[in-house]
Amino acid sequence: MRQTEMAQAALSSRHAQRRFEVRAIATRADQRPTASLAAMGGEGIFVKELEAALLNHEIDCAVHSLKDLPLALPAGLTIAAVPARADARDAFISRAGESLATLPAQSRIGTSSLRRQSQLLKFRQDLQMAEIRGNVDTRLRKLDEGRYDAIVVASAGLIRLGLAERITEYLGFDVMLPEPGQGALAIEARTDDIELLTLLSTLEDSTTRACVEAERALLGALGGGCHVPIAAYAKLEGKELRLEAAVVSPDGREQARGVMSGSVAQPAALGKALAKELERQGAHRLLEKTERP
Repeated sequence: MRQTEMAQAALSSRHAQRRFEVRAIATRADQRPTASLAAMGGEGIFVKELEAALLNHEIDCAVHSLKDLPLALPAGLTIAAVPARADARDAFISRAGESLATLPAQSRIGTSSLRRQSQLLKFRQDLQMAEIRGNVDTRLRKLDEGRYDAIVVASAGLIRLGLAERITEYLGFDVMLPEPGQGALAIEARTDDIELLTLLSTLEDSTTRACVEAERALLGALGGGCHVPIAAYAKLEGKELRLEAAVVSPDGREQARGVMSGSVAQPAALGKALAKELERQGAHRLLEKTERP
């Protein structure tokens, strides 16, 4: 909801003569806050109801966390705008204020992300991974109640909610590469709504679009969705995109990892090229070790 309000405010500031109304729609993941994401089928559980409302003309556009958006969109829908990206790092929040490195042995870490779990275990084999669901406030409450010693969530969500002060440590990319698209928003609309597409285009950030296209191309080339342990982050360095990616086994003991640079005008080609390098290192074998529903 906060992300949607931010998009609404940005549109209103650019198009003062128009009125943009927010409609809340509960997704399947919202309706089952205690069920594991894997048990619900993983990909698309945060977006399908919004896409159905779009196709039924109940709403005109939908605001998503881009990392939750499946690679293939339904016919008739498009990503109309990708605004400038927020902080893509993951945030480590411990109950007693310890960093990830100084947390006591056998500490219990709350995260539902296989990507986070695998990278945490790669950094420290002694940690215990524990499932956690709920929105940011719910996860912080569960941490404060002592159910976990620490949790890991996306920095962008905390910052957007004005909760940055709760962050104990921003995890560097050497420890925790983010999920493809993390920190970015995607505004989805109907392909035939030309007037609205024109309005939404004013929110577009071309650099962010290129970065997330490279990350999602890598994800697609490896055959992954949004709930597998594939991590990637692209950034603009000079006139080129620099893409770093990793696939870590669920137990954290093995990884395929690489870095590659390429043309900002061909982000998908860069993503596919790095995916081939990870495949050469055995990425598919590591992904096969991932438990699937």
